[in-house]
Amino acid sequence: MRLTTKGRFAVTAMVDLALRQTGGPVTLSAISERQHISLSYLEQLFGKLRRHQLVSSVRGPGGGYNLAKAAPVISVADIIVAVDESLDATQCGGKENCLEERRCMTHDLWATLNSKMFEYLRSVTLQDLVDHQRGKDVAVLKDLRTPAKPPVAMVA
Repeated sequence: MRLTTKGRFAVTAMVDLALRQTGGPVTLSAISERQHISLSYLEQLFGKLRRHQLVSSVRGPGGGYNLAKAAPVISVADIIVAVDESLDATQCGGKENCLEERRCMTHDLWATLNSKMFEYLRSVTLQDLVDHQRGKDVAVLKDLRTPAKPPVAMVA
């Protein structure tokens, strides 16, 4: 799996944009300052996001970026795919030539993990992340595993 800073920064910047666009277009310099992401890096990311029609740009004084679609219809997977981020946990890139041109014994495990990760990221919307930032309880972002039981103290 290769979810690098490119995907993380793109998602973070999109959440920032979604939180603040009600006041008009949001500048990349403002996102850069708030999120501590290089302005030139954001320019590269937003070029890709614009080409995938996830954001639109407004030129001139008071210009910046807006979401091109409503936050509830933009998934985290959409954002990650737009910036060319790979979510492949297989060693072979899905080509099934993991081990000396043959399929390795754990290929299906990693291929299934890829599928589950993509399915999860497709299920989380930009609106879910915005709501989470606003303190709302968002079930898809909660860790639903049972909490670990505290260790039992040994009495000597």
